[in-house]
Amino acid sequence: MHGVSVRRLRTAREGRRFTEPERHGKWLLAHTGGPTLLLHFGMTGRLLCADPEDAVEPHDRVLFSLGARHQLRYRDQRKLRGLWLAETDAEIVGLLADQGPDAMTVGREEFETALRTHRGSLKTTLTDQSVLAGPGNLLADEILWRTRLHPGIRASDVTASDRRRLHTEMRRTLRSSVRAGLVPPRPSWLTGHRDDPDPSCPRCGTPLRRTCMSGRTAVGCPHCQRAPRGTPGRRDAVTP
Repeated sequence: MHGVSVRRLRTAREGRRFTEPERHGKWLLAHTGGPTLLLHFGMTGRLLCADPEDAVEPHDRVLFSLGARHQLRYRDQRKLRGLWLAETDAEIVGLLADQGPDAMTVGREEFETALRTHRGSLKTTLTDQSVLAGPGNLLADEILWRTRLHPGIRASDVTASDRRRLHTEMRRTLRSSVRAGLVPPRPSWLTGHRDDPDPSCPRCGTPLRRTCMSGRTAVGCPHCQRAPRGTPGRRDAVTP
């Protein structure tokens, strides 16, 4: 927990009901009619509904009692992000001040403007939470593979038609992922094959290749996502 003691959290939550939650990017805002609980799940965090009699797991960080029969558990192995408590709307705004617009609801014009004004690589721009709140590493790879765009091209160099396709495919992929609770490893998705022993593109069968971009692994298809001449790292952007 960040900036909140166990006692303060208990006092703020005790006797209150969770109301309609909100999501902004990777953040969950759990409203209570009083202080708002903000949760960021990072790579390993999640909420689980459990029976109060179930054994507490080593990585269950906070337990919320929902009556006598149910318990909501915040479980996170790595504790990279965690929980915050906001007393006012102004505090919520402050906590989310560095976040860009939510990727699932951002309008096409705002999205295209964000790409046109960033000179970094396309994948780095898509995963920059100050540009777009939400997309992570797996999701960005999936979206770029679906739109046949190379992750290393400069964001500002993406054509108008490709920006429109990217916006459409991003929202479609996000909707499917939100419903599934993760980027689903379906057979027709890149995500369903990237961790295979010998991963190949589900669209054309070409062996998938990977590289390191801004300290993170990028996976793609060298046939479907050809790098235009002049793309930084063009020769090694898909090294096995």
